[in-house]
Amino acid sequence: MNAHFPAARPRRLRRTPALRRLVAETRVRPEELILPLFVKEGIGEPNPVASMPGVVQHTRDSARKAAQEAAEAGVGGLMLFGIPEFKDERGSGADDPGGVVQRSLRDLSADLAGDIVIMADLCLDEYTSHGHCGLLTPAGEVDNDATLERYAAVAIAQAAAGVEVVGPSGMMDGQVAAIRAALDGAGYTDVAVLAYAAKYASAFYGPFREAAEGAPQFGDRNGYQQDPANAVEALREVELDIAEGADMVMVKPGLAYLDIVARIAERVSVPVSAYQVSGEYAMIEAAAEKGWLDRERVMLETLLSYRRAGAGQILTYWATEAARLLR
Repeated sequence: MNAHFPAARPRRLRRTPALRRLVAETRVRPEELILPLFVKEGIGEPNPVASMPGVVQHTRDSARKAAQEAAEAGVGGLMLFGIPEFKDERGSGADDPGGVVQRSLRDLSADLAGDIVIMADLCLDEYTSHGHCGLLTPAGEVDNDATLERYAAVAIAQAAAGVEVVGPSGMMDGQVAAIRAALDGAGYTDVAVLAYAAKYASAFYGPFREAAEGAPQFGDRNGYQQDPANAVEALREVELDIAEGADMVMVKPGLAYLDIVARIAERVSVPVSAYQVSGEYAMIEAAAEKGWLDRERVMLETLLSYRRAGAGQILTYWATEAARLLR
């Protein structure tokens, strides 16, 4: 060993919790978390989702309570998903002023305006009888351009109900441009668009489809969601959405696609979000229930991995609980 240049000892800075906190390169803050909420029409009390322990389909009243708890914990945003009592081919409940999401948006805007960002998923799969994300042609294919007209109508309905950020998740070509033009044309120029710009055709969505009751009744979504094999395509999708007016972009799922999150975060100047999806949540909850994992440590470690990869905002079903632990 050279006496003039003593060997570095990185462990010195790991010796105590206080030292580790002092030099930590990455942190997760409560205000960077977004809580997804499922609101179901026609139920009298919250309905537990069997495949997602701790997650429920909310009534309007229980959604208000959960939203208030999230705001008090310091969570940054809420993302609403609606489950109507009745579905049809057009997904008419998605833009009905009296629809479940529109009513909940009015509730939450009245309760929490300024305390937490109120967001809504903008898609049709929860509302259509066939479970696909758009209108169908006679041959049973999703009609891209006809679907854009429906998305525009949904955006206006959500904006009128008080949404601050819409989250188009259908992966239709041109969806951001259609939504931005509709919002601006209706005078809702301040409503932001968080584009699900890189939404993969993933097997990790299974529990969500139970929670949102939006599984396709036939076929699959491989024809419009992104191929898990592709990364460059994700960059192209993101660039197109930003060019069309997206204020923020999202990668979904997150954990299996952190390489995509990192590549996008390095490339763009808008906020990049990632969705810790239902399958990720369910795997960890199931393993923790068996005693195979330390639930809280794994929860926080996965959230930290999202931030380390470059995600500025994280949608997670643990948002309220994690926010309390992080404060």
